[in-house]
Amino acid sequence: MKAKITLAKEFKIGEIDRRIYGSFIEHLGRAVYGGIYEPSHPTADSDGFRGDVIEFVKELNVPIVRYPGGNFVSGYNWEDGVGPVENRPKRLDLAWGTTEPNTFGTNEFMKWCKKANTQAMMAVNLGTRNADSARNLVEYMNHKGGSAWSDLRKSHGYSEPWGVKLWCLGNEMDGAWQMGAKTAAEYGHIANEASKLMKWTDGSIETVLCGSSSRNSPTFGEWEATSLDIAYDNIDFVSLHQYYENREGDTASFLAKTLEMEEFIYSVICVCDYIKAKRRSKRTINLSFDEWNVWYHSDNVPYERWSYAPARLEDNYYFEDALLVGAMMITLLRHCDRIKIACLAQLVNVIAPIMTENGGGTYKQTIFYPFEHISNFGRGVALKPIIDCPKYDCKQFTDVPYLESIASFDEENDELTLFCVNKSEDEDAELSINLMDFEGYKPFEFISMDGYDKKDANSFVLSPVKPHNNSVPVSDNCLVSVPLKKFSWNVIRFKK
Repeated sequence: MKAKITLAKEFKIGEIDRRIYGSFIEHLGRAVYGGIYEPSHPTADSDGFRGDVIEFVKELNVPIVRYPGGNFVSGYNWEDGVGPVENRPKRLDLAWGTTEPNTFGTNEFMKWCKKANTQAMMAVNLGTRNADSARNLVEYMNHKGGSAWSDLRKSHGYSEPWGVKLWCLGNEMDGAWQMGAKTAAEYGHIANEASKLMKWTDGSIETVLCGSSSRNSPTFGEWEATSLDIAYDNIDFVSLHQYYENREGDTASFLAKTLEMEEFIYSVICVCDYIKAKRRSKRTINLSFDEWNVWYHSDNVPYERWSYAPARLEDNYYFEDALLVGAMMITLLRHCDRIKIACLAQLVNVIAPIMTENGGGTYKQTIFYPFEHISNFGRGVALKPIIDCPKYDCKQFTDVPYLESIASFDEENDELTLFCVNKSEDEDAELSINLMDFEGYKPFEFISMDGYDKKDANSFVLSPVKPHNNSVPVSDNCLVSVPLKKFSWNVIRFKK
């Protein structure tokens, strides 16, 4: 298979907001307890945080982490998770059918963020709570002192405010499974009032309005339009959530899901701009794709109801899942002019790139590596590559390009990086790259993941699926020839 990619500095999509490489920690399964927090673990520090997990998180270079949910947040009383641990109540978590001990809460999470070199993206409960509890939490976390809630934080041992800048106004409030689910109008009103009060408390924060829980929601589109029309002037982003699956074993359709993801993103942008035009507003609302991943391997694993931190949703990812995750990240960057925030859901144990064993080791899932590569190398501006390659038809889609690609240009460091997925299960690609106005740029690193069966996976015992370095591609002035293996993830890096 012959393919060609053309790149030029003028093909700029937009600045890459670092927050597009975010992730997510929810009080669900072993994400917190046994994941990031396990005081009895050999690597645990004085705060009970697993050191081995923190090192992996640093490798991923995650700039923000959404917390504490997720479905969990819609029944969460944040006051239960602050103050002396011995005084905190145990609560039944109706979202996931477990018992929440509240030994890890808001201040513990903020301390963990600092050690993991990341920032918090906090969510407030607009399911069973209201605008008042939301603005109280902002005051507790962000106000310097001299008020009831900020002084309470000080009495808990945290004299300086945490200064959290990004806040989610609830979670998936359109879903019948959500505690305190609402109609679009009901949600629009409470989100508007909550955001207004939160910003009156701290004018430096940004807020995220809940979009539909997925593109397949029966009220998708109408939900966004109705709630956004009400809250437009007081919010900054609209959220998108989407997970993909391959239950039927149709790999060709599975890897083509990014076409559906493209339509989803474009549809939400259209709704945002429609409301902007309808209101004759000068404000542009951007997107927060704050839940995305592959999720289907572990849906029906049994657990004991009301137990403490049972193993839940612990997907063991295949190599083909890594290719789709890489393609989904490429899709996010392709829309970085409007998508400013995104969160891989989730970070540890629960549909996650990092897996841990209670009291034991860790391993990196197959999906760890594409995320690591783009998060670390995807800097500066995103460039739209002009791709000339064969296409294929499958059960769910037609005219699917075999190659999916995006480039990032870090002008400050004179680096250009091309990310590329070859979706063909049968054919290698002879890729010709035309760098056009990147005179003097030469390839210096070529990383790939290839040669694996599509169902290969990693585990605590053996982790065969990992990237490897290849010979640096041959270049002739601005023309570069790169051999891409069939069914592969590829990173080609250039430097001036």
